[in-house]
Amino acid sequence: MLNGKYGLLFPGQGAQTAGMGKELYQTQPAARWVFNRANEVLERDIAKLCFEGPEDQLQTTANSQPAIFTVSIAALNVLIEKLKGGPVGEEDREIFSAEDIKSVGALAMGLSLGEPTALVAAGALSFEDGLRFVEKRGLFMEEASQKQPGKMASIMGLELDKVEELCMGLGCQVANLNCPGQVVISGHAGRVELAADLAKNQGARRVIMLKVGGAFHSDLMTPAKEKLEAVLSGMEVREPVIDFISNINAEVTKDPAKIKSNLMDQLDNRTLWEASVRKAASLGVTDYLEIGPGSVLKGLLKKIDPTLTVISIADALSNPM
Repeated sequence: MLNGKYGLLFPGQGAQTAGMGKELYQTQPAARWVFNRANEVLERDIAKLCFEGPEDQLQTTANSQPAIFTVSIAALNVLIEKLKGGPVGEEDREIFSAEDIKSVGALAMGLSLGEPTALVAAGALSFEDGLRFVEKRGLFMEEASQKQPGKMASIMGLELDKVEELCMGLGCQVANLNCPGQVVISGHAGRVELAADLAKNQGARRVIMLKVGGAFHSDLMTPAKEKLEAVLSGMEVREPVIDFISNINAEVTKDPAKIKSNLMDQLDNRTLWEASVRKAASLGVTDYLEIGPGSVLKGLLKKIDPTLTVISIADALSNPM
């Protein structure tokens, strides 16, 4: 732990599951405020979708992104209240402040969708603006996927340069560098399927076609990026109150204009999660909290650097800190 503080990690799309956040809502007023406020902002019952599904609706890109974001911020609000030993926020706005975050977090970062969540945690975006941004992000990405169907595949055990050569020849792209030995590719469905077959022939240990709604982090998302730019231009992005590491360049990013451009570029470019984690470790941060549904990031960090300590939010909220 760096000066008694944690690295705050936020999950991306794929972490969603029906029932997420329900126990927090029922038992923790700090979570209840977040869910109720999200319902007001979105003008729909996102809380019910998180708690009850149905699963097929929760799995869509347009629904899963605001749902995961809301659960993650609700969990963070509860966590900060527990660590603080008292209520967060004010009577009419029961959510953590910048000072609360500085007392808990050494830095914040999130995988793909988790990046705007991390920006809210770092005080760069308001909860409401972050939620509106994520809702439009999911909607525009789903629309782009419907117009140009695509796929993603995880290739394990094949060197990055060989995967890049494959992609270059077939017109698909490297989308995610999540941990050692794993490269995720993205693009038109037929091209990704062919690349997956060729990767096996070239010695890949394993290839998995991912269950996602489109070719995320590829050129097929450029139409979504263009629409989202207009949304983000009307939102205030402030300098983060704690270190924030961007997916797009794996660097501590403070300038609000650069944060905005990185959020846009992330949609049709690769994410650098492994490099981001190594950057955080180089800053002396060794203890992390994965805040949100699931434990995917915990697994990735253990593959990146087994010396790092990661606690899932479920553990963090049920045990003394």
